Amino acid sequence: MTQVSRGHVGDTVGVEYVSRVPRPPLDGLIDDLYYLEGARPYARLTLPASPAAFLIVNLGAPFRIRAGTDVETAEYADGCVVTTPTRAFEFGYPLRTRSVGVHFKPWGLAPFLPMPAAELCDRPVTVEQVWGRPAVAELRDRLATAEGPHEMLTLLEEELTRRLGEAAGLGLVRHTSRIIAATSGAVAIDDLRVSAGVSSTHLAQRFKELIGVTPKRLARTYRFAATVLSINPAEPIDWADLAGGAGYFDQAHFGHEFRAFTGLTPTRYVEVRRRFLREHPGHVLDGWPLPTD
Repeated sequence: MTQVSRGHVGDTVGVEYVSRVPRPPLDGLIDDLYYLEGARPYARLTLPASPAAFLIVNLGAPFRIRAGTDVETAEYADGCVVTTPTRAFEFGYPLRTRSVGVHFKPWGLAPFLPMPAAELCDRPVTVEQVWGRPAVAELRDRLATAEGPHEMLTLLEEELTRRLGEAAGLGLVRHTSRIIAATSGAVAIDDLRVSAGVSSTHLAQRFKELIGVTPKRLARTYRFAATVLSINPAEPIDWADLAGGAGYFDQAHFGHEFRAFTGLTPTRYVEVRRRFLREHPGHVLDGWPLPTD
């Protein structure tokens, strides 16, 4: 399946985004491969925490990432690898950006990592640190000389297929994560343990090794993501009803989760979303990334 969309920022600046689902066996690990090229909507974008891991192979000028307010901003020239984050990340983009990338299912990055995912939790690394400088340099050269987005995505898919490895416990983590995803995080952790047929300690250890976070943390992230994606910023929002429907104890609990995952209050989040919609209607990046204050 191939999806192509072109968004226009203002009247003159275009952004090209091409995505497709990879063939088996990668489709069991990856949501989609994508190509992105065009002008940035903002110099800095905040990416709220989400269940997905991702990999970006950068083909343009370096970009910058700040993984939380308590850490320094770092520059990434060749791209980056990010396991399931627990906090919002800030991305600083050049005037024009060009890259190919992978949106992994939470467990999908593990077979491509030479280290436990927990070592990378909230610590973005360069692609070189994961695959080595010579291999990444060769891949970037091949991508840069490809004839177009579809050939580039084919090259990326071939590279991923070649690098696909084994990950002990992947079946267990995938099975349990799918339950979490199907319930949007509204599942008792003890029920997950019973379904998996292992101890809670063993399950948590496998999750941290392969995803980087515990089942409880992943469930929180899925619940938050489902709640946020249900918000229509163009309409009035009943926050108490939204919080109750999502299973939060009360609005205070809901507000705490919002700040933990986005760095913003719920009302401020909606203001920022509305700003994006107003200033860049129809942009391909609208829906999750937010303009950074």
